[in-house]
Amino acid sequence: MPFFSIIIPLYNKEHFIVKTLQSALDQTYQDFEIIIVNDGSTDTSLEVATKIKDSRITIHTIKNQGVSHARNFGVSKATSEYIAFLDADDLWFPSHLESLKELIETYPNCGLYAKAYTKKLASITLESHYVDIPENWNGIVEDYFKSSMVSCIAWTSAVVVPKNVLENLGSFDEKITLGAGEDTDLWIRIALNYKIAFSNQVSAIYNLHAENRISNSNTNLRQFLDLDVYENATKTNSSLKKYLDVNRFSIALQYKLANNKEQQAHYLKHLDTSNLNGKQRFLLVCNKNMLALLMKAQKTLRQFHINLSPFK
Repeated sequence: MPFFSIIIPLYNKEHFIVKTLQSALDQTYQDFEIIIVNDGSTDTSLEVATKIKDSRITIHTIKNQGVSHARNFGVSKATSEYIAFLDADDLWFPSHLESLKELIETYPNCGLYAKAYTKKLASITLESHYVDIPENWNGIVEDYFKSSMVSCIAWTSAVVVPKNVLENLGSFDEKITLGAGEDTDLWIRIALNYKIAFSNQVSAIYNLHAENRISNSNTNLRQFLDLDVYENATKTNSSLKKYLDVNRFSIALQYKLANNKEQQAHYLKHLDTSNLNGKQRFLLVCNKNMLALLMKAQKTLRQFHINLSPFK
């Protein structure tokens, strides 16, 4: 039995899967299996992936049912106790799995093990920022929701989750579609029930520029996560309340841009605006055209390594 099972959902990533897969094969720690779940790709992704020969790679082709189903299918085929996720357009540094194994051995019995990551936009690198986490730090995160207020401690291509945790809590919610928060929903469930270990030494790259990212889909076609199911837990967890409200803010802006006033109102219903900063409160009240202009400015400023705080 390998130490890690690496789950790679694959849907129309013909231009990225080779580099992604090679970054997994190039790990300094080599005790793993790779499970590629071809989620009904319509390009040459499957043919490209099949050309990479390694006895540890298995490929399953299924009918397209979305990334949550593909990841859950991969987990069902995994033989390892520890599940590592890697999206088919992201990258790992060679030390990624080795450092996660060290984290697991140092802090056993956690519900999630996470590494820091950077975001890449073409040649531009956008650093992550974790609240109340010192430089060169690893350990048990004291307040997951507070520390995830700017950059999230957990990001899918930089975490390992014990398989028994997924069995206990349920895996990715397949009702959440087109990348509309299925990962955030799972991390919330884990953080409410288990300790989380984290190392802020970067070992993964989140490619924002990748073609065909599901997050680019039409907002009105996406089924976002239900944040209200966690509202009762906020009565004893103020950090969770603020975390939920910042996520409500983000989703509400997307619905504003999509002219969907009904869904925008739904996500604003339980939002306490005192949990937002002044810039975020301004964005909630500005009109759609102004918001679109500011979002465009954000993309331009990122080219100069400037990441506007309301959009992080």
